[in-house]
Amino acid sequence: MGTTEGETTGTDTPGTTAATGATSRASGPVRYRTAALPAEVLDGWRELAAADPGGSWFTTPEWALSWWETLGAKQGAGEVTVWREPDGRVSAVVPLLRTRRRLHPRTPLSVPCLTVLGSGPGAADHCGVTAAPERRAEVTAWLACRARRATLLFTDLDLGQGPLLPAGAVEVGRTPCPRVDLTAGPDALGSRQFRADLRRYGRKLAAEGITFRWVAPAVGDGELAERYGLLHTVLRLHRLRRAALGLPTTFDAARAPLHVRLIERSAATGRGEGPAFLVAERAGEVVGVLYGFRWRDTFAYYQIGWDQTWAPLRLGTAVIAEAVRAAAGQGLSTFDFLRGTEPYKYRFGAVDREDVSWLVPHGLSGALLGLKYRAKEARRG
Repeated sequence: MGTTEGETTGTDTPGTTAATGATSRASGPVRYRTAALPAEVLDGWRELAAADPGGSWFTTPEWALSWWETLGAKQGAGEVTVWREPDGRVSAVVPLLRTRRRLHPRTPLSVPCLTVLGSGPGAADHCGVTAAPERRAEVTAWLACRARRATLLFTDLDLGQGPLLPAGAVEVGRTPCPRVDLTAGPDALGSRQFRADLRRYGRKLAAEGITFRWVAPAVGDGELAERYGLLHTVLRLHRLRRAALGLPTTFDAARAPLHVRLIERSAATGRGEGPAFLVAERAGEVVGVLYGFRWRDTFAYYQIGWDQTWAPLRLGTAVIAEAVRAAAGQGLSTFDFLRGTEPYKYRFGAVDREDVSWLVPHGLSGALLGLKYRAKEARRG
């Protein structure tokens, strides 16, 4: 395939050009090795993800590129390969990271592999490669070409229309991701006793002067300051709560740059999607924050922090309940608890939907990663 103006021919995959920021309207794949993608590519990627039945917030350019600019910068070399139709429509996007994965968390030994850009550190669920139906076979063949040179390790993929993986892919893990159907309204969730408990918690908290409010995703620069403040508040409250329980956390200051960038990128789109907050306050002081992502018809609950002083009045449960009510009140159909099978999620009536991890082994790295996941499964069994 010929190259368009401003591009150079790629050398590691046949039929792919490498873009440095120029716009391509060719129908073949174009690889970008920078997060500064052309505006029309970003718009097309968003539309493609929104139309994908298996799409999620974690398959959008906002998540993948924010991750690449922050956490991914230390993880390896990123790339985004884009297919476009002759009319300019984006019909497939494959965001990848060339990185290394440890064979065991207690040893420095690691092996090279290709993963989905935005997966791994940062706790992304429902990851994946996005392609329109007419491009799926071609993208699968393109990935098969990559798999002849490198091990593919694609973790936490949403099954959606079925994973775009070449022959030889081996399932290496499943992750339950409970979610609640909101279509019947928040008053139909969980058992009758649980709903009565929530009302009782709410009355006691109200008597103490605690109120709740929803803070929607930012739209434009003028709304950024409040979201920055709430982000740092939830980080602080979460850290204090985990410390009080004697538990570690990865949701800490080191992850803040990722979430700051998510807020900024989402606000710049003006779509009203992305990071949102449910805030609990008393006398002007924030005592609890739930943080997550509104996208399409779903709210994905990512993390929470709240003042342990209010633990006897079940503030944490009340904050989650208020977030569920707020999501249902906005007409959303799904409250996604993301990964983890904590019992409280099922009290809200959550039902598991599984993400699946896959390995396409190549050479020694593939064999060693295969041994790692077989050993992990054996321990779990």
